Amino acid sequence: MKKLSVVLVVVLSLCLVVSLAFAGDMKGTVKQVDAKAGSIVLTVDGKDSMFKADKAVDLTKVKAGDKVEFTADKEVIKSIKAAAAKKAPVGC
Repeated sequence: MKKLSVVLVVVLSLCLVVSLAFAGDMKGTVKQVDAKAGSIVLTVDGKDSMFKADKAVDLTKVKAGDKVEFTADKEVIKSIKAAAAKKAPVGC
């Protein structure tokens, strides 16, 4: 019984770590947007990925070519915004 409890704790811990890996802030480039269907294709780290937008996300504010920061949970976009522009170096 004790071994079963240890195995169960390990499995649940791994599930938690994996779910946290899929949810988080990411950066990418918009490749395609279908606001009516609520879907968007983003290029992240050189790979195209299709996402569905959460009902609270307004896809009309982004267009193909935009660099964005977004939060996703598996394949569902929870939030999306324009990526912050890089600041020019100051100095000589």
